[in-house]
Amino acid sequence: MISEKMIKLTQGNSVIRAMFEEGKKLAAIHGHENVYDFSLGNPSIPSPSAVNAAIIDIVQNEDPISLHGYMSNIGYPEVREEVALSLNKKFDTKFDKNNIIMSVGAAGGLNVVLKTLINPGDEVIVISPFFVEYGNYVNNYDGKLVIVPACRMDFRPNPETLLAAVTKKTKAVILNSPNNPTGVVYPEETIKALAEVLEKKSKEYGSPIYIISDEPYRELVYDGINVPFIPNFYKNTIVCYSWSKSLSLPGQRIGYIALPGDLDDFDLIFDAASIATRILGYVNAPALIQRVVSRCLDEQTDIDAYDANRKLLYNGLKDLGIEAVYPQGAFYLWLKTPGSDKEFITSAKKYNLLMVPGSAFTSPGYARIAYCVSYETIERSLPAFKKLAEELKLIS
Repeated sequence: MISEKMIKLTQGNSVIRAMFEEGKKLAAIHGHENVYDFSLGNPSIPSPSAVNAAIIDIVQNEDPISLHGYMSNIGYPEVREEVALSLNKKFDTKFDKNNIIMSVGAAGGLNVVLKTLINPGDEVIVISPFFVEYGNYVNNYDGKLVIVPACRMDFRPNPETLLAAVTKKTKAVILNSPNNPTGVVYPEETIKALAEVLEKKSKEYGSPIYIISDEPYRELVYDGINVPFIPNFYKNTIVCYSWSKSLSLPGQRIGYIALPGDLDDFDLIFDAASIATRILGYVNAPALIQRVVSRCLDEQTDIDAYDANRKLLYNGLKDLGIEAVYPQGAFYLWLKTPGSDKEFITSAKKYNLLMVPGSAFTSPGYARIAYCVSYETIERSLPAFKKLAEELKLIS
């Protein structure tokens, strides 16, 4: 028999991935252009031209032995230094290479941090709705996931609700802003209020509570909205970042962990995270792409294209009587389903519309649309959404 943990995981395989696979099957039947797959956050916009240029230059001009060989588990020192300097420039921080660990995407970074911090039975708070894999990551290290609902008016964390959820066993709080699945950006006043709660409870219990800031969507924001850099408001913050979305590189699995120097137990945490990178089997972040992203720190994907998608989809659904949160960041539309989200998703499939039910994010009654598709796909999908709205009697 396989492990009991894996039996449970295979039985509850990711709804998001299942919808993505179903989309491929439907495309084979109806034609790709007639299936509107909004299930997976897989960027449709190509990476900036500087990325491919860097890959070509590095492969052609750098020593292949050193390029493809091992380096320190925490990454190339010169790459980590460039990342630190970039953060300092953007957020007025004082990082250097000794605050940065290169990671296998944000997911790899989160697992390294949780492996470093969590003892069996330690509690990790998440704000619902949340990226479903957080539960699996915490379970990897026998931690306990504690789900705290966001305010349903604006989908921001509620400091009072967080205060009630913190216990002596609370080790960390995972925050994700811009948020998947809601597209909400947590404003500065919310971050300050959450920090005040955690400082109060850390002092009361005599042990630090860490914020783990999951930031793959940091650069994907609209209308000039500012994304607060949480370490500037709460010293015990560990940042897990990925270039998957900002440079459209999800398959390259490259990111970093940023650990501020004034973090409680900094030396111990940094050393343990360095070891966790190795013993989890990552060994190190991919060598070539480390060098590539260090040359592309000021590059960014085409935000205007995502913005056009956002406006077309939101306004199109609004005209059909479908209520949704207007996204401030990321590339997800969080809509309120009329009735059961599972029934809504089932009805949508009849028109080749594939979305993820809110119950997959522990928030039934909603659905997530990933609008990181082509503009033309959204245009073609609107008549299908109209048929769905007519069936559900949202319009006549």
